[in-house]
Amino acid sequence: MSDFHVIPGAVIKDILDGQSHTMVARVEQVYLQHHDGQTLNPDSYFLRFPQQPANRIIALPASLEGDDAVAGIKWISSFPGNVAQQKPRASAVVILNDRETGYPYACLEGAQISAVRTAASAVSGAYWLNGRSHKAASVGFIGAGVIARNIARMLAVENWEIGHAVVHDFDDASAKALTAYVEQVDLCTARGGSLEEALAADLVIFATTAGEPYVKPPMGFRAGQVVLNISLRDIAPQLLLAANNLCDDVEHCMKANTSPHLAEQLTGNRDFMNGTLAGLIRGEVALDLGKASIFSPFGLGVLDLALSKFIVDTALAESRAVAIDSFFGETLRWN
Repeated sequence: MSDFHVIPGAVIKDILDGQSHTMVARVEQVYLQHHDGQTLNPDSYFLRFPQQPANRIIALPASLEGDDAVAGIKWISSFPGNVAQQKPRASAVVILNDRETGYPYACLEGAQISAVRTAASAVSGAYWLNGRSHKAASVGFIGAGVIARNIARMLAVENWEIGHAVVHDFDDASAKALTAYVEQVDLCTARGGSLEEALAADLVIFATTAGEPYVKPPMGFRAGQVVLNISLRDIAPQLLLAANNLCDDVEHCMKANTSPHLAEQLTGNRDFMNGTLAGLIRGEVALDLGKASIFSPFGLGVLDLALSKFIVDTALAESRAVAIDSFFGETLRWN
């Protein structure tokens, strides 16, 4: 019978911080495994509340093959109203299951893992869509919450050379906090600015809680701009049709009224999609340099599982996991 362990949030943060320089490479490796059919990543399940339409809890089951085989699920909530109470919007747990017996063997605080894998995915996308360059004259952050903070930190960890940042958020306190943080991590100089100013940056990062597009024509993106559509619903579908479009998994991205999903509904096809980030990494996807390039990662649960397994293995090796005695009520079929 497998033991059951809980990995506390403080331990997870320490491991993620200590291994921050490896996160982009770890995420890219899982993307390639997914591209090669070495993962199982079913559709996410959205639990919604009719009386609270802004709130949702999402189940992301997944399985990873290979030497680090693992199965499990991320259960993550998004309650935007938390922000007004100075609480993070998202909270989560990850459960890992043994691939031989099916028994759960670890529970992890998942919000940090989700934020770091999202940031690593975003920064990987920025690098590959930017012609494999870590340089940008300017970056525009639209949305100044936890995800934007993690992306800013990951850009700094990956040694991006950025001239200056413009931060836009409806909440002035959040905008000021992210502006200070960008400078604190020595990414670049930063200031608050309007939506239009943020949209004019060479690297544009959407990390909001928007439920429907507000960036619409005559707004647009110019050739060579790199746009990270992390929050997925900010950009009108017409703007996608004029750009290069990549995601992490085309099928997954075409749901829940994401901007790509709206573009599919508008056109009746998926011809506007160039492919996946893994395909670009493998050289199977070409970009039109005369267009902006937009990366819309829906978020694959298998990324959370891969990072979670790494964290559990590290915590067990360092004796930092908390064993839960007698977690399983019955350990034999017959006593």
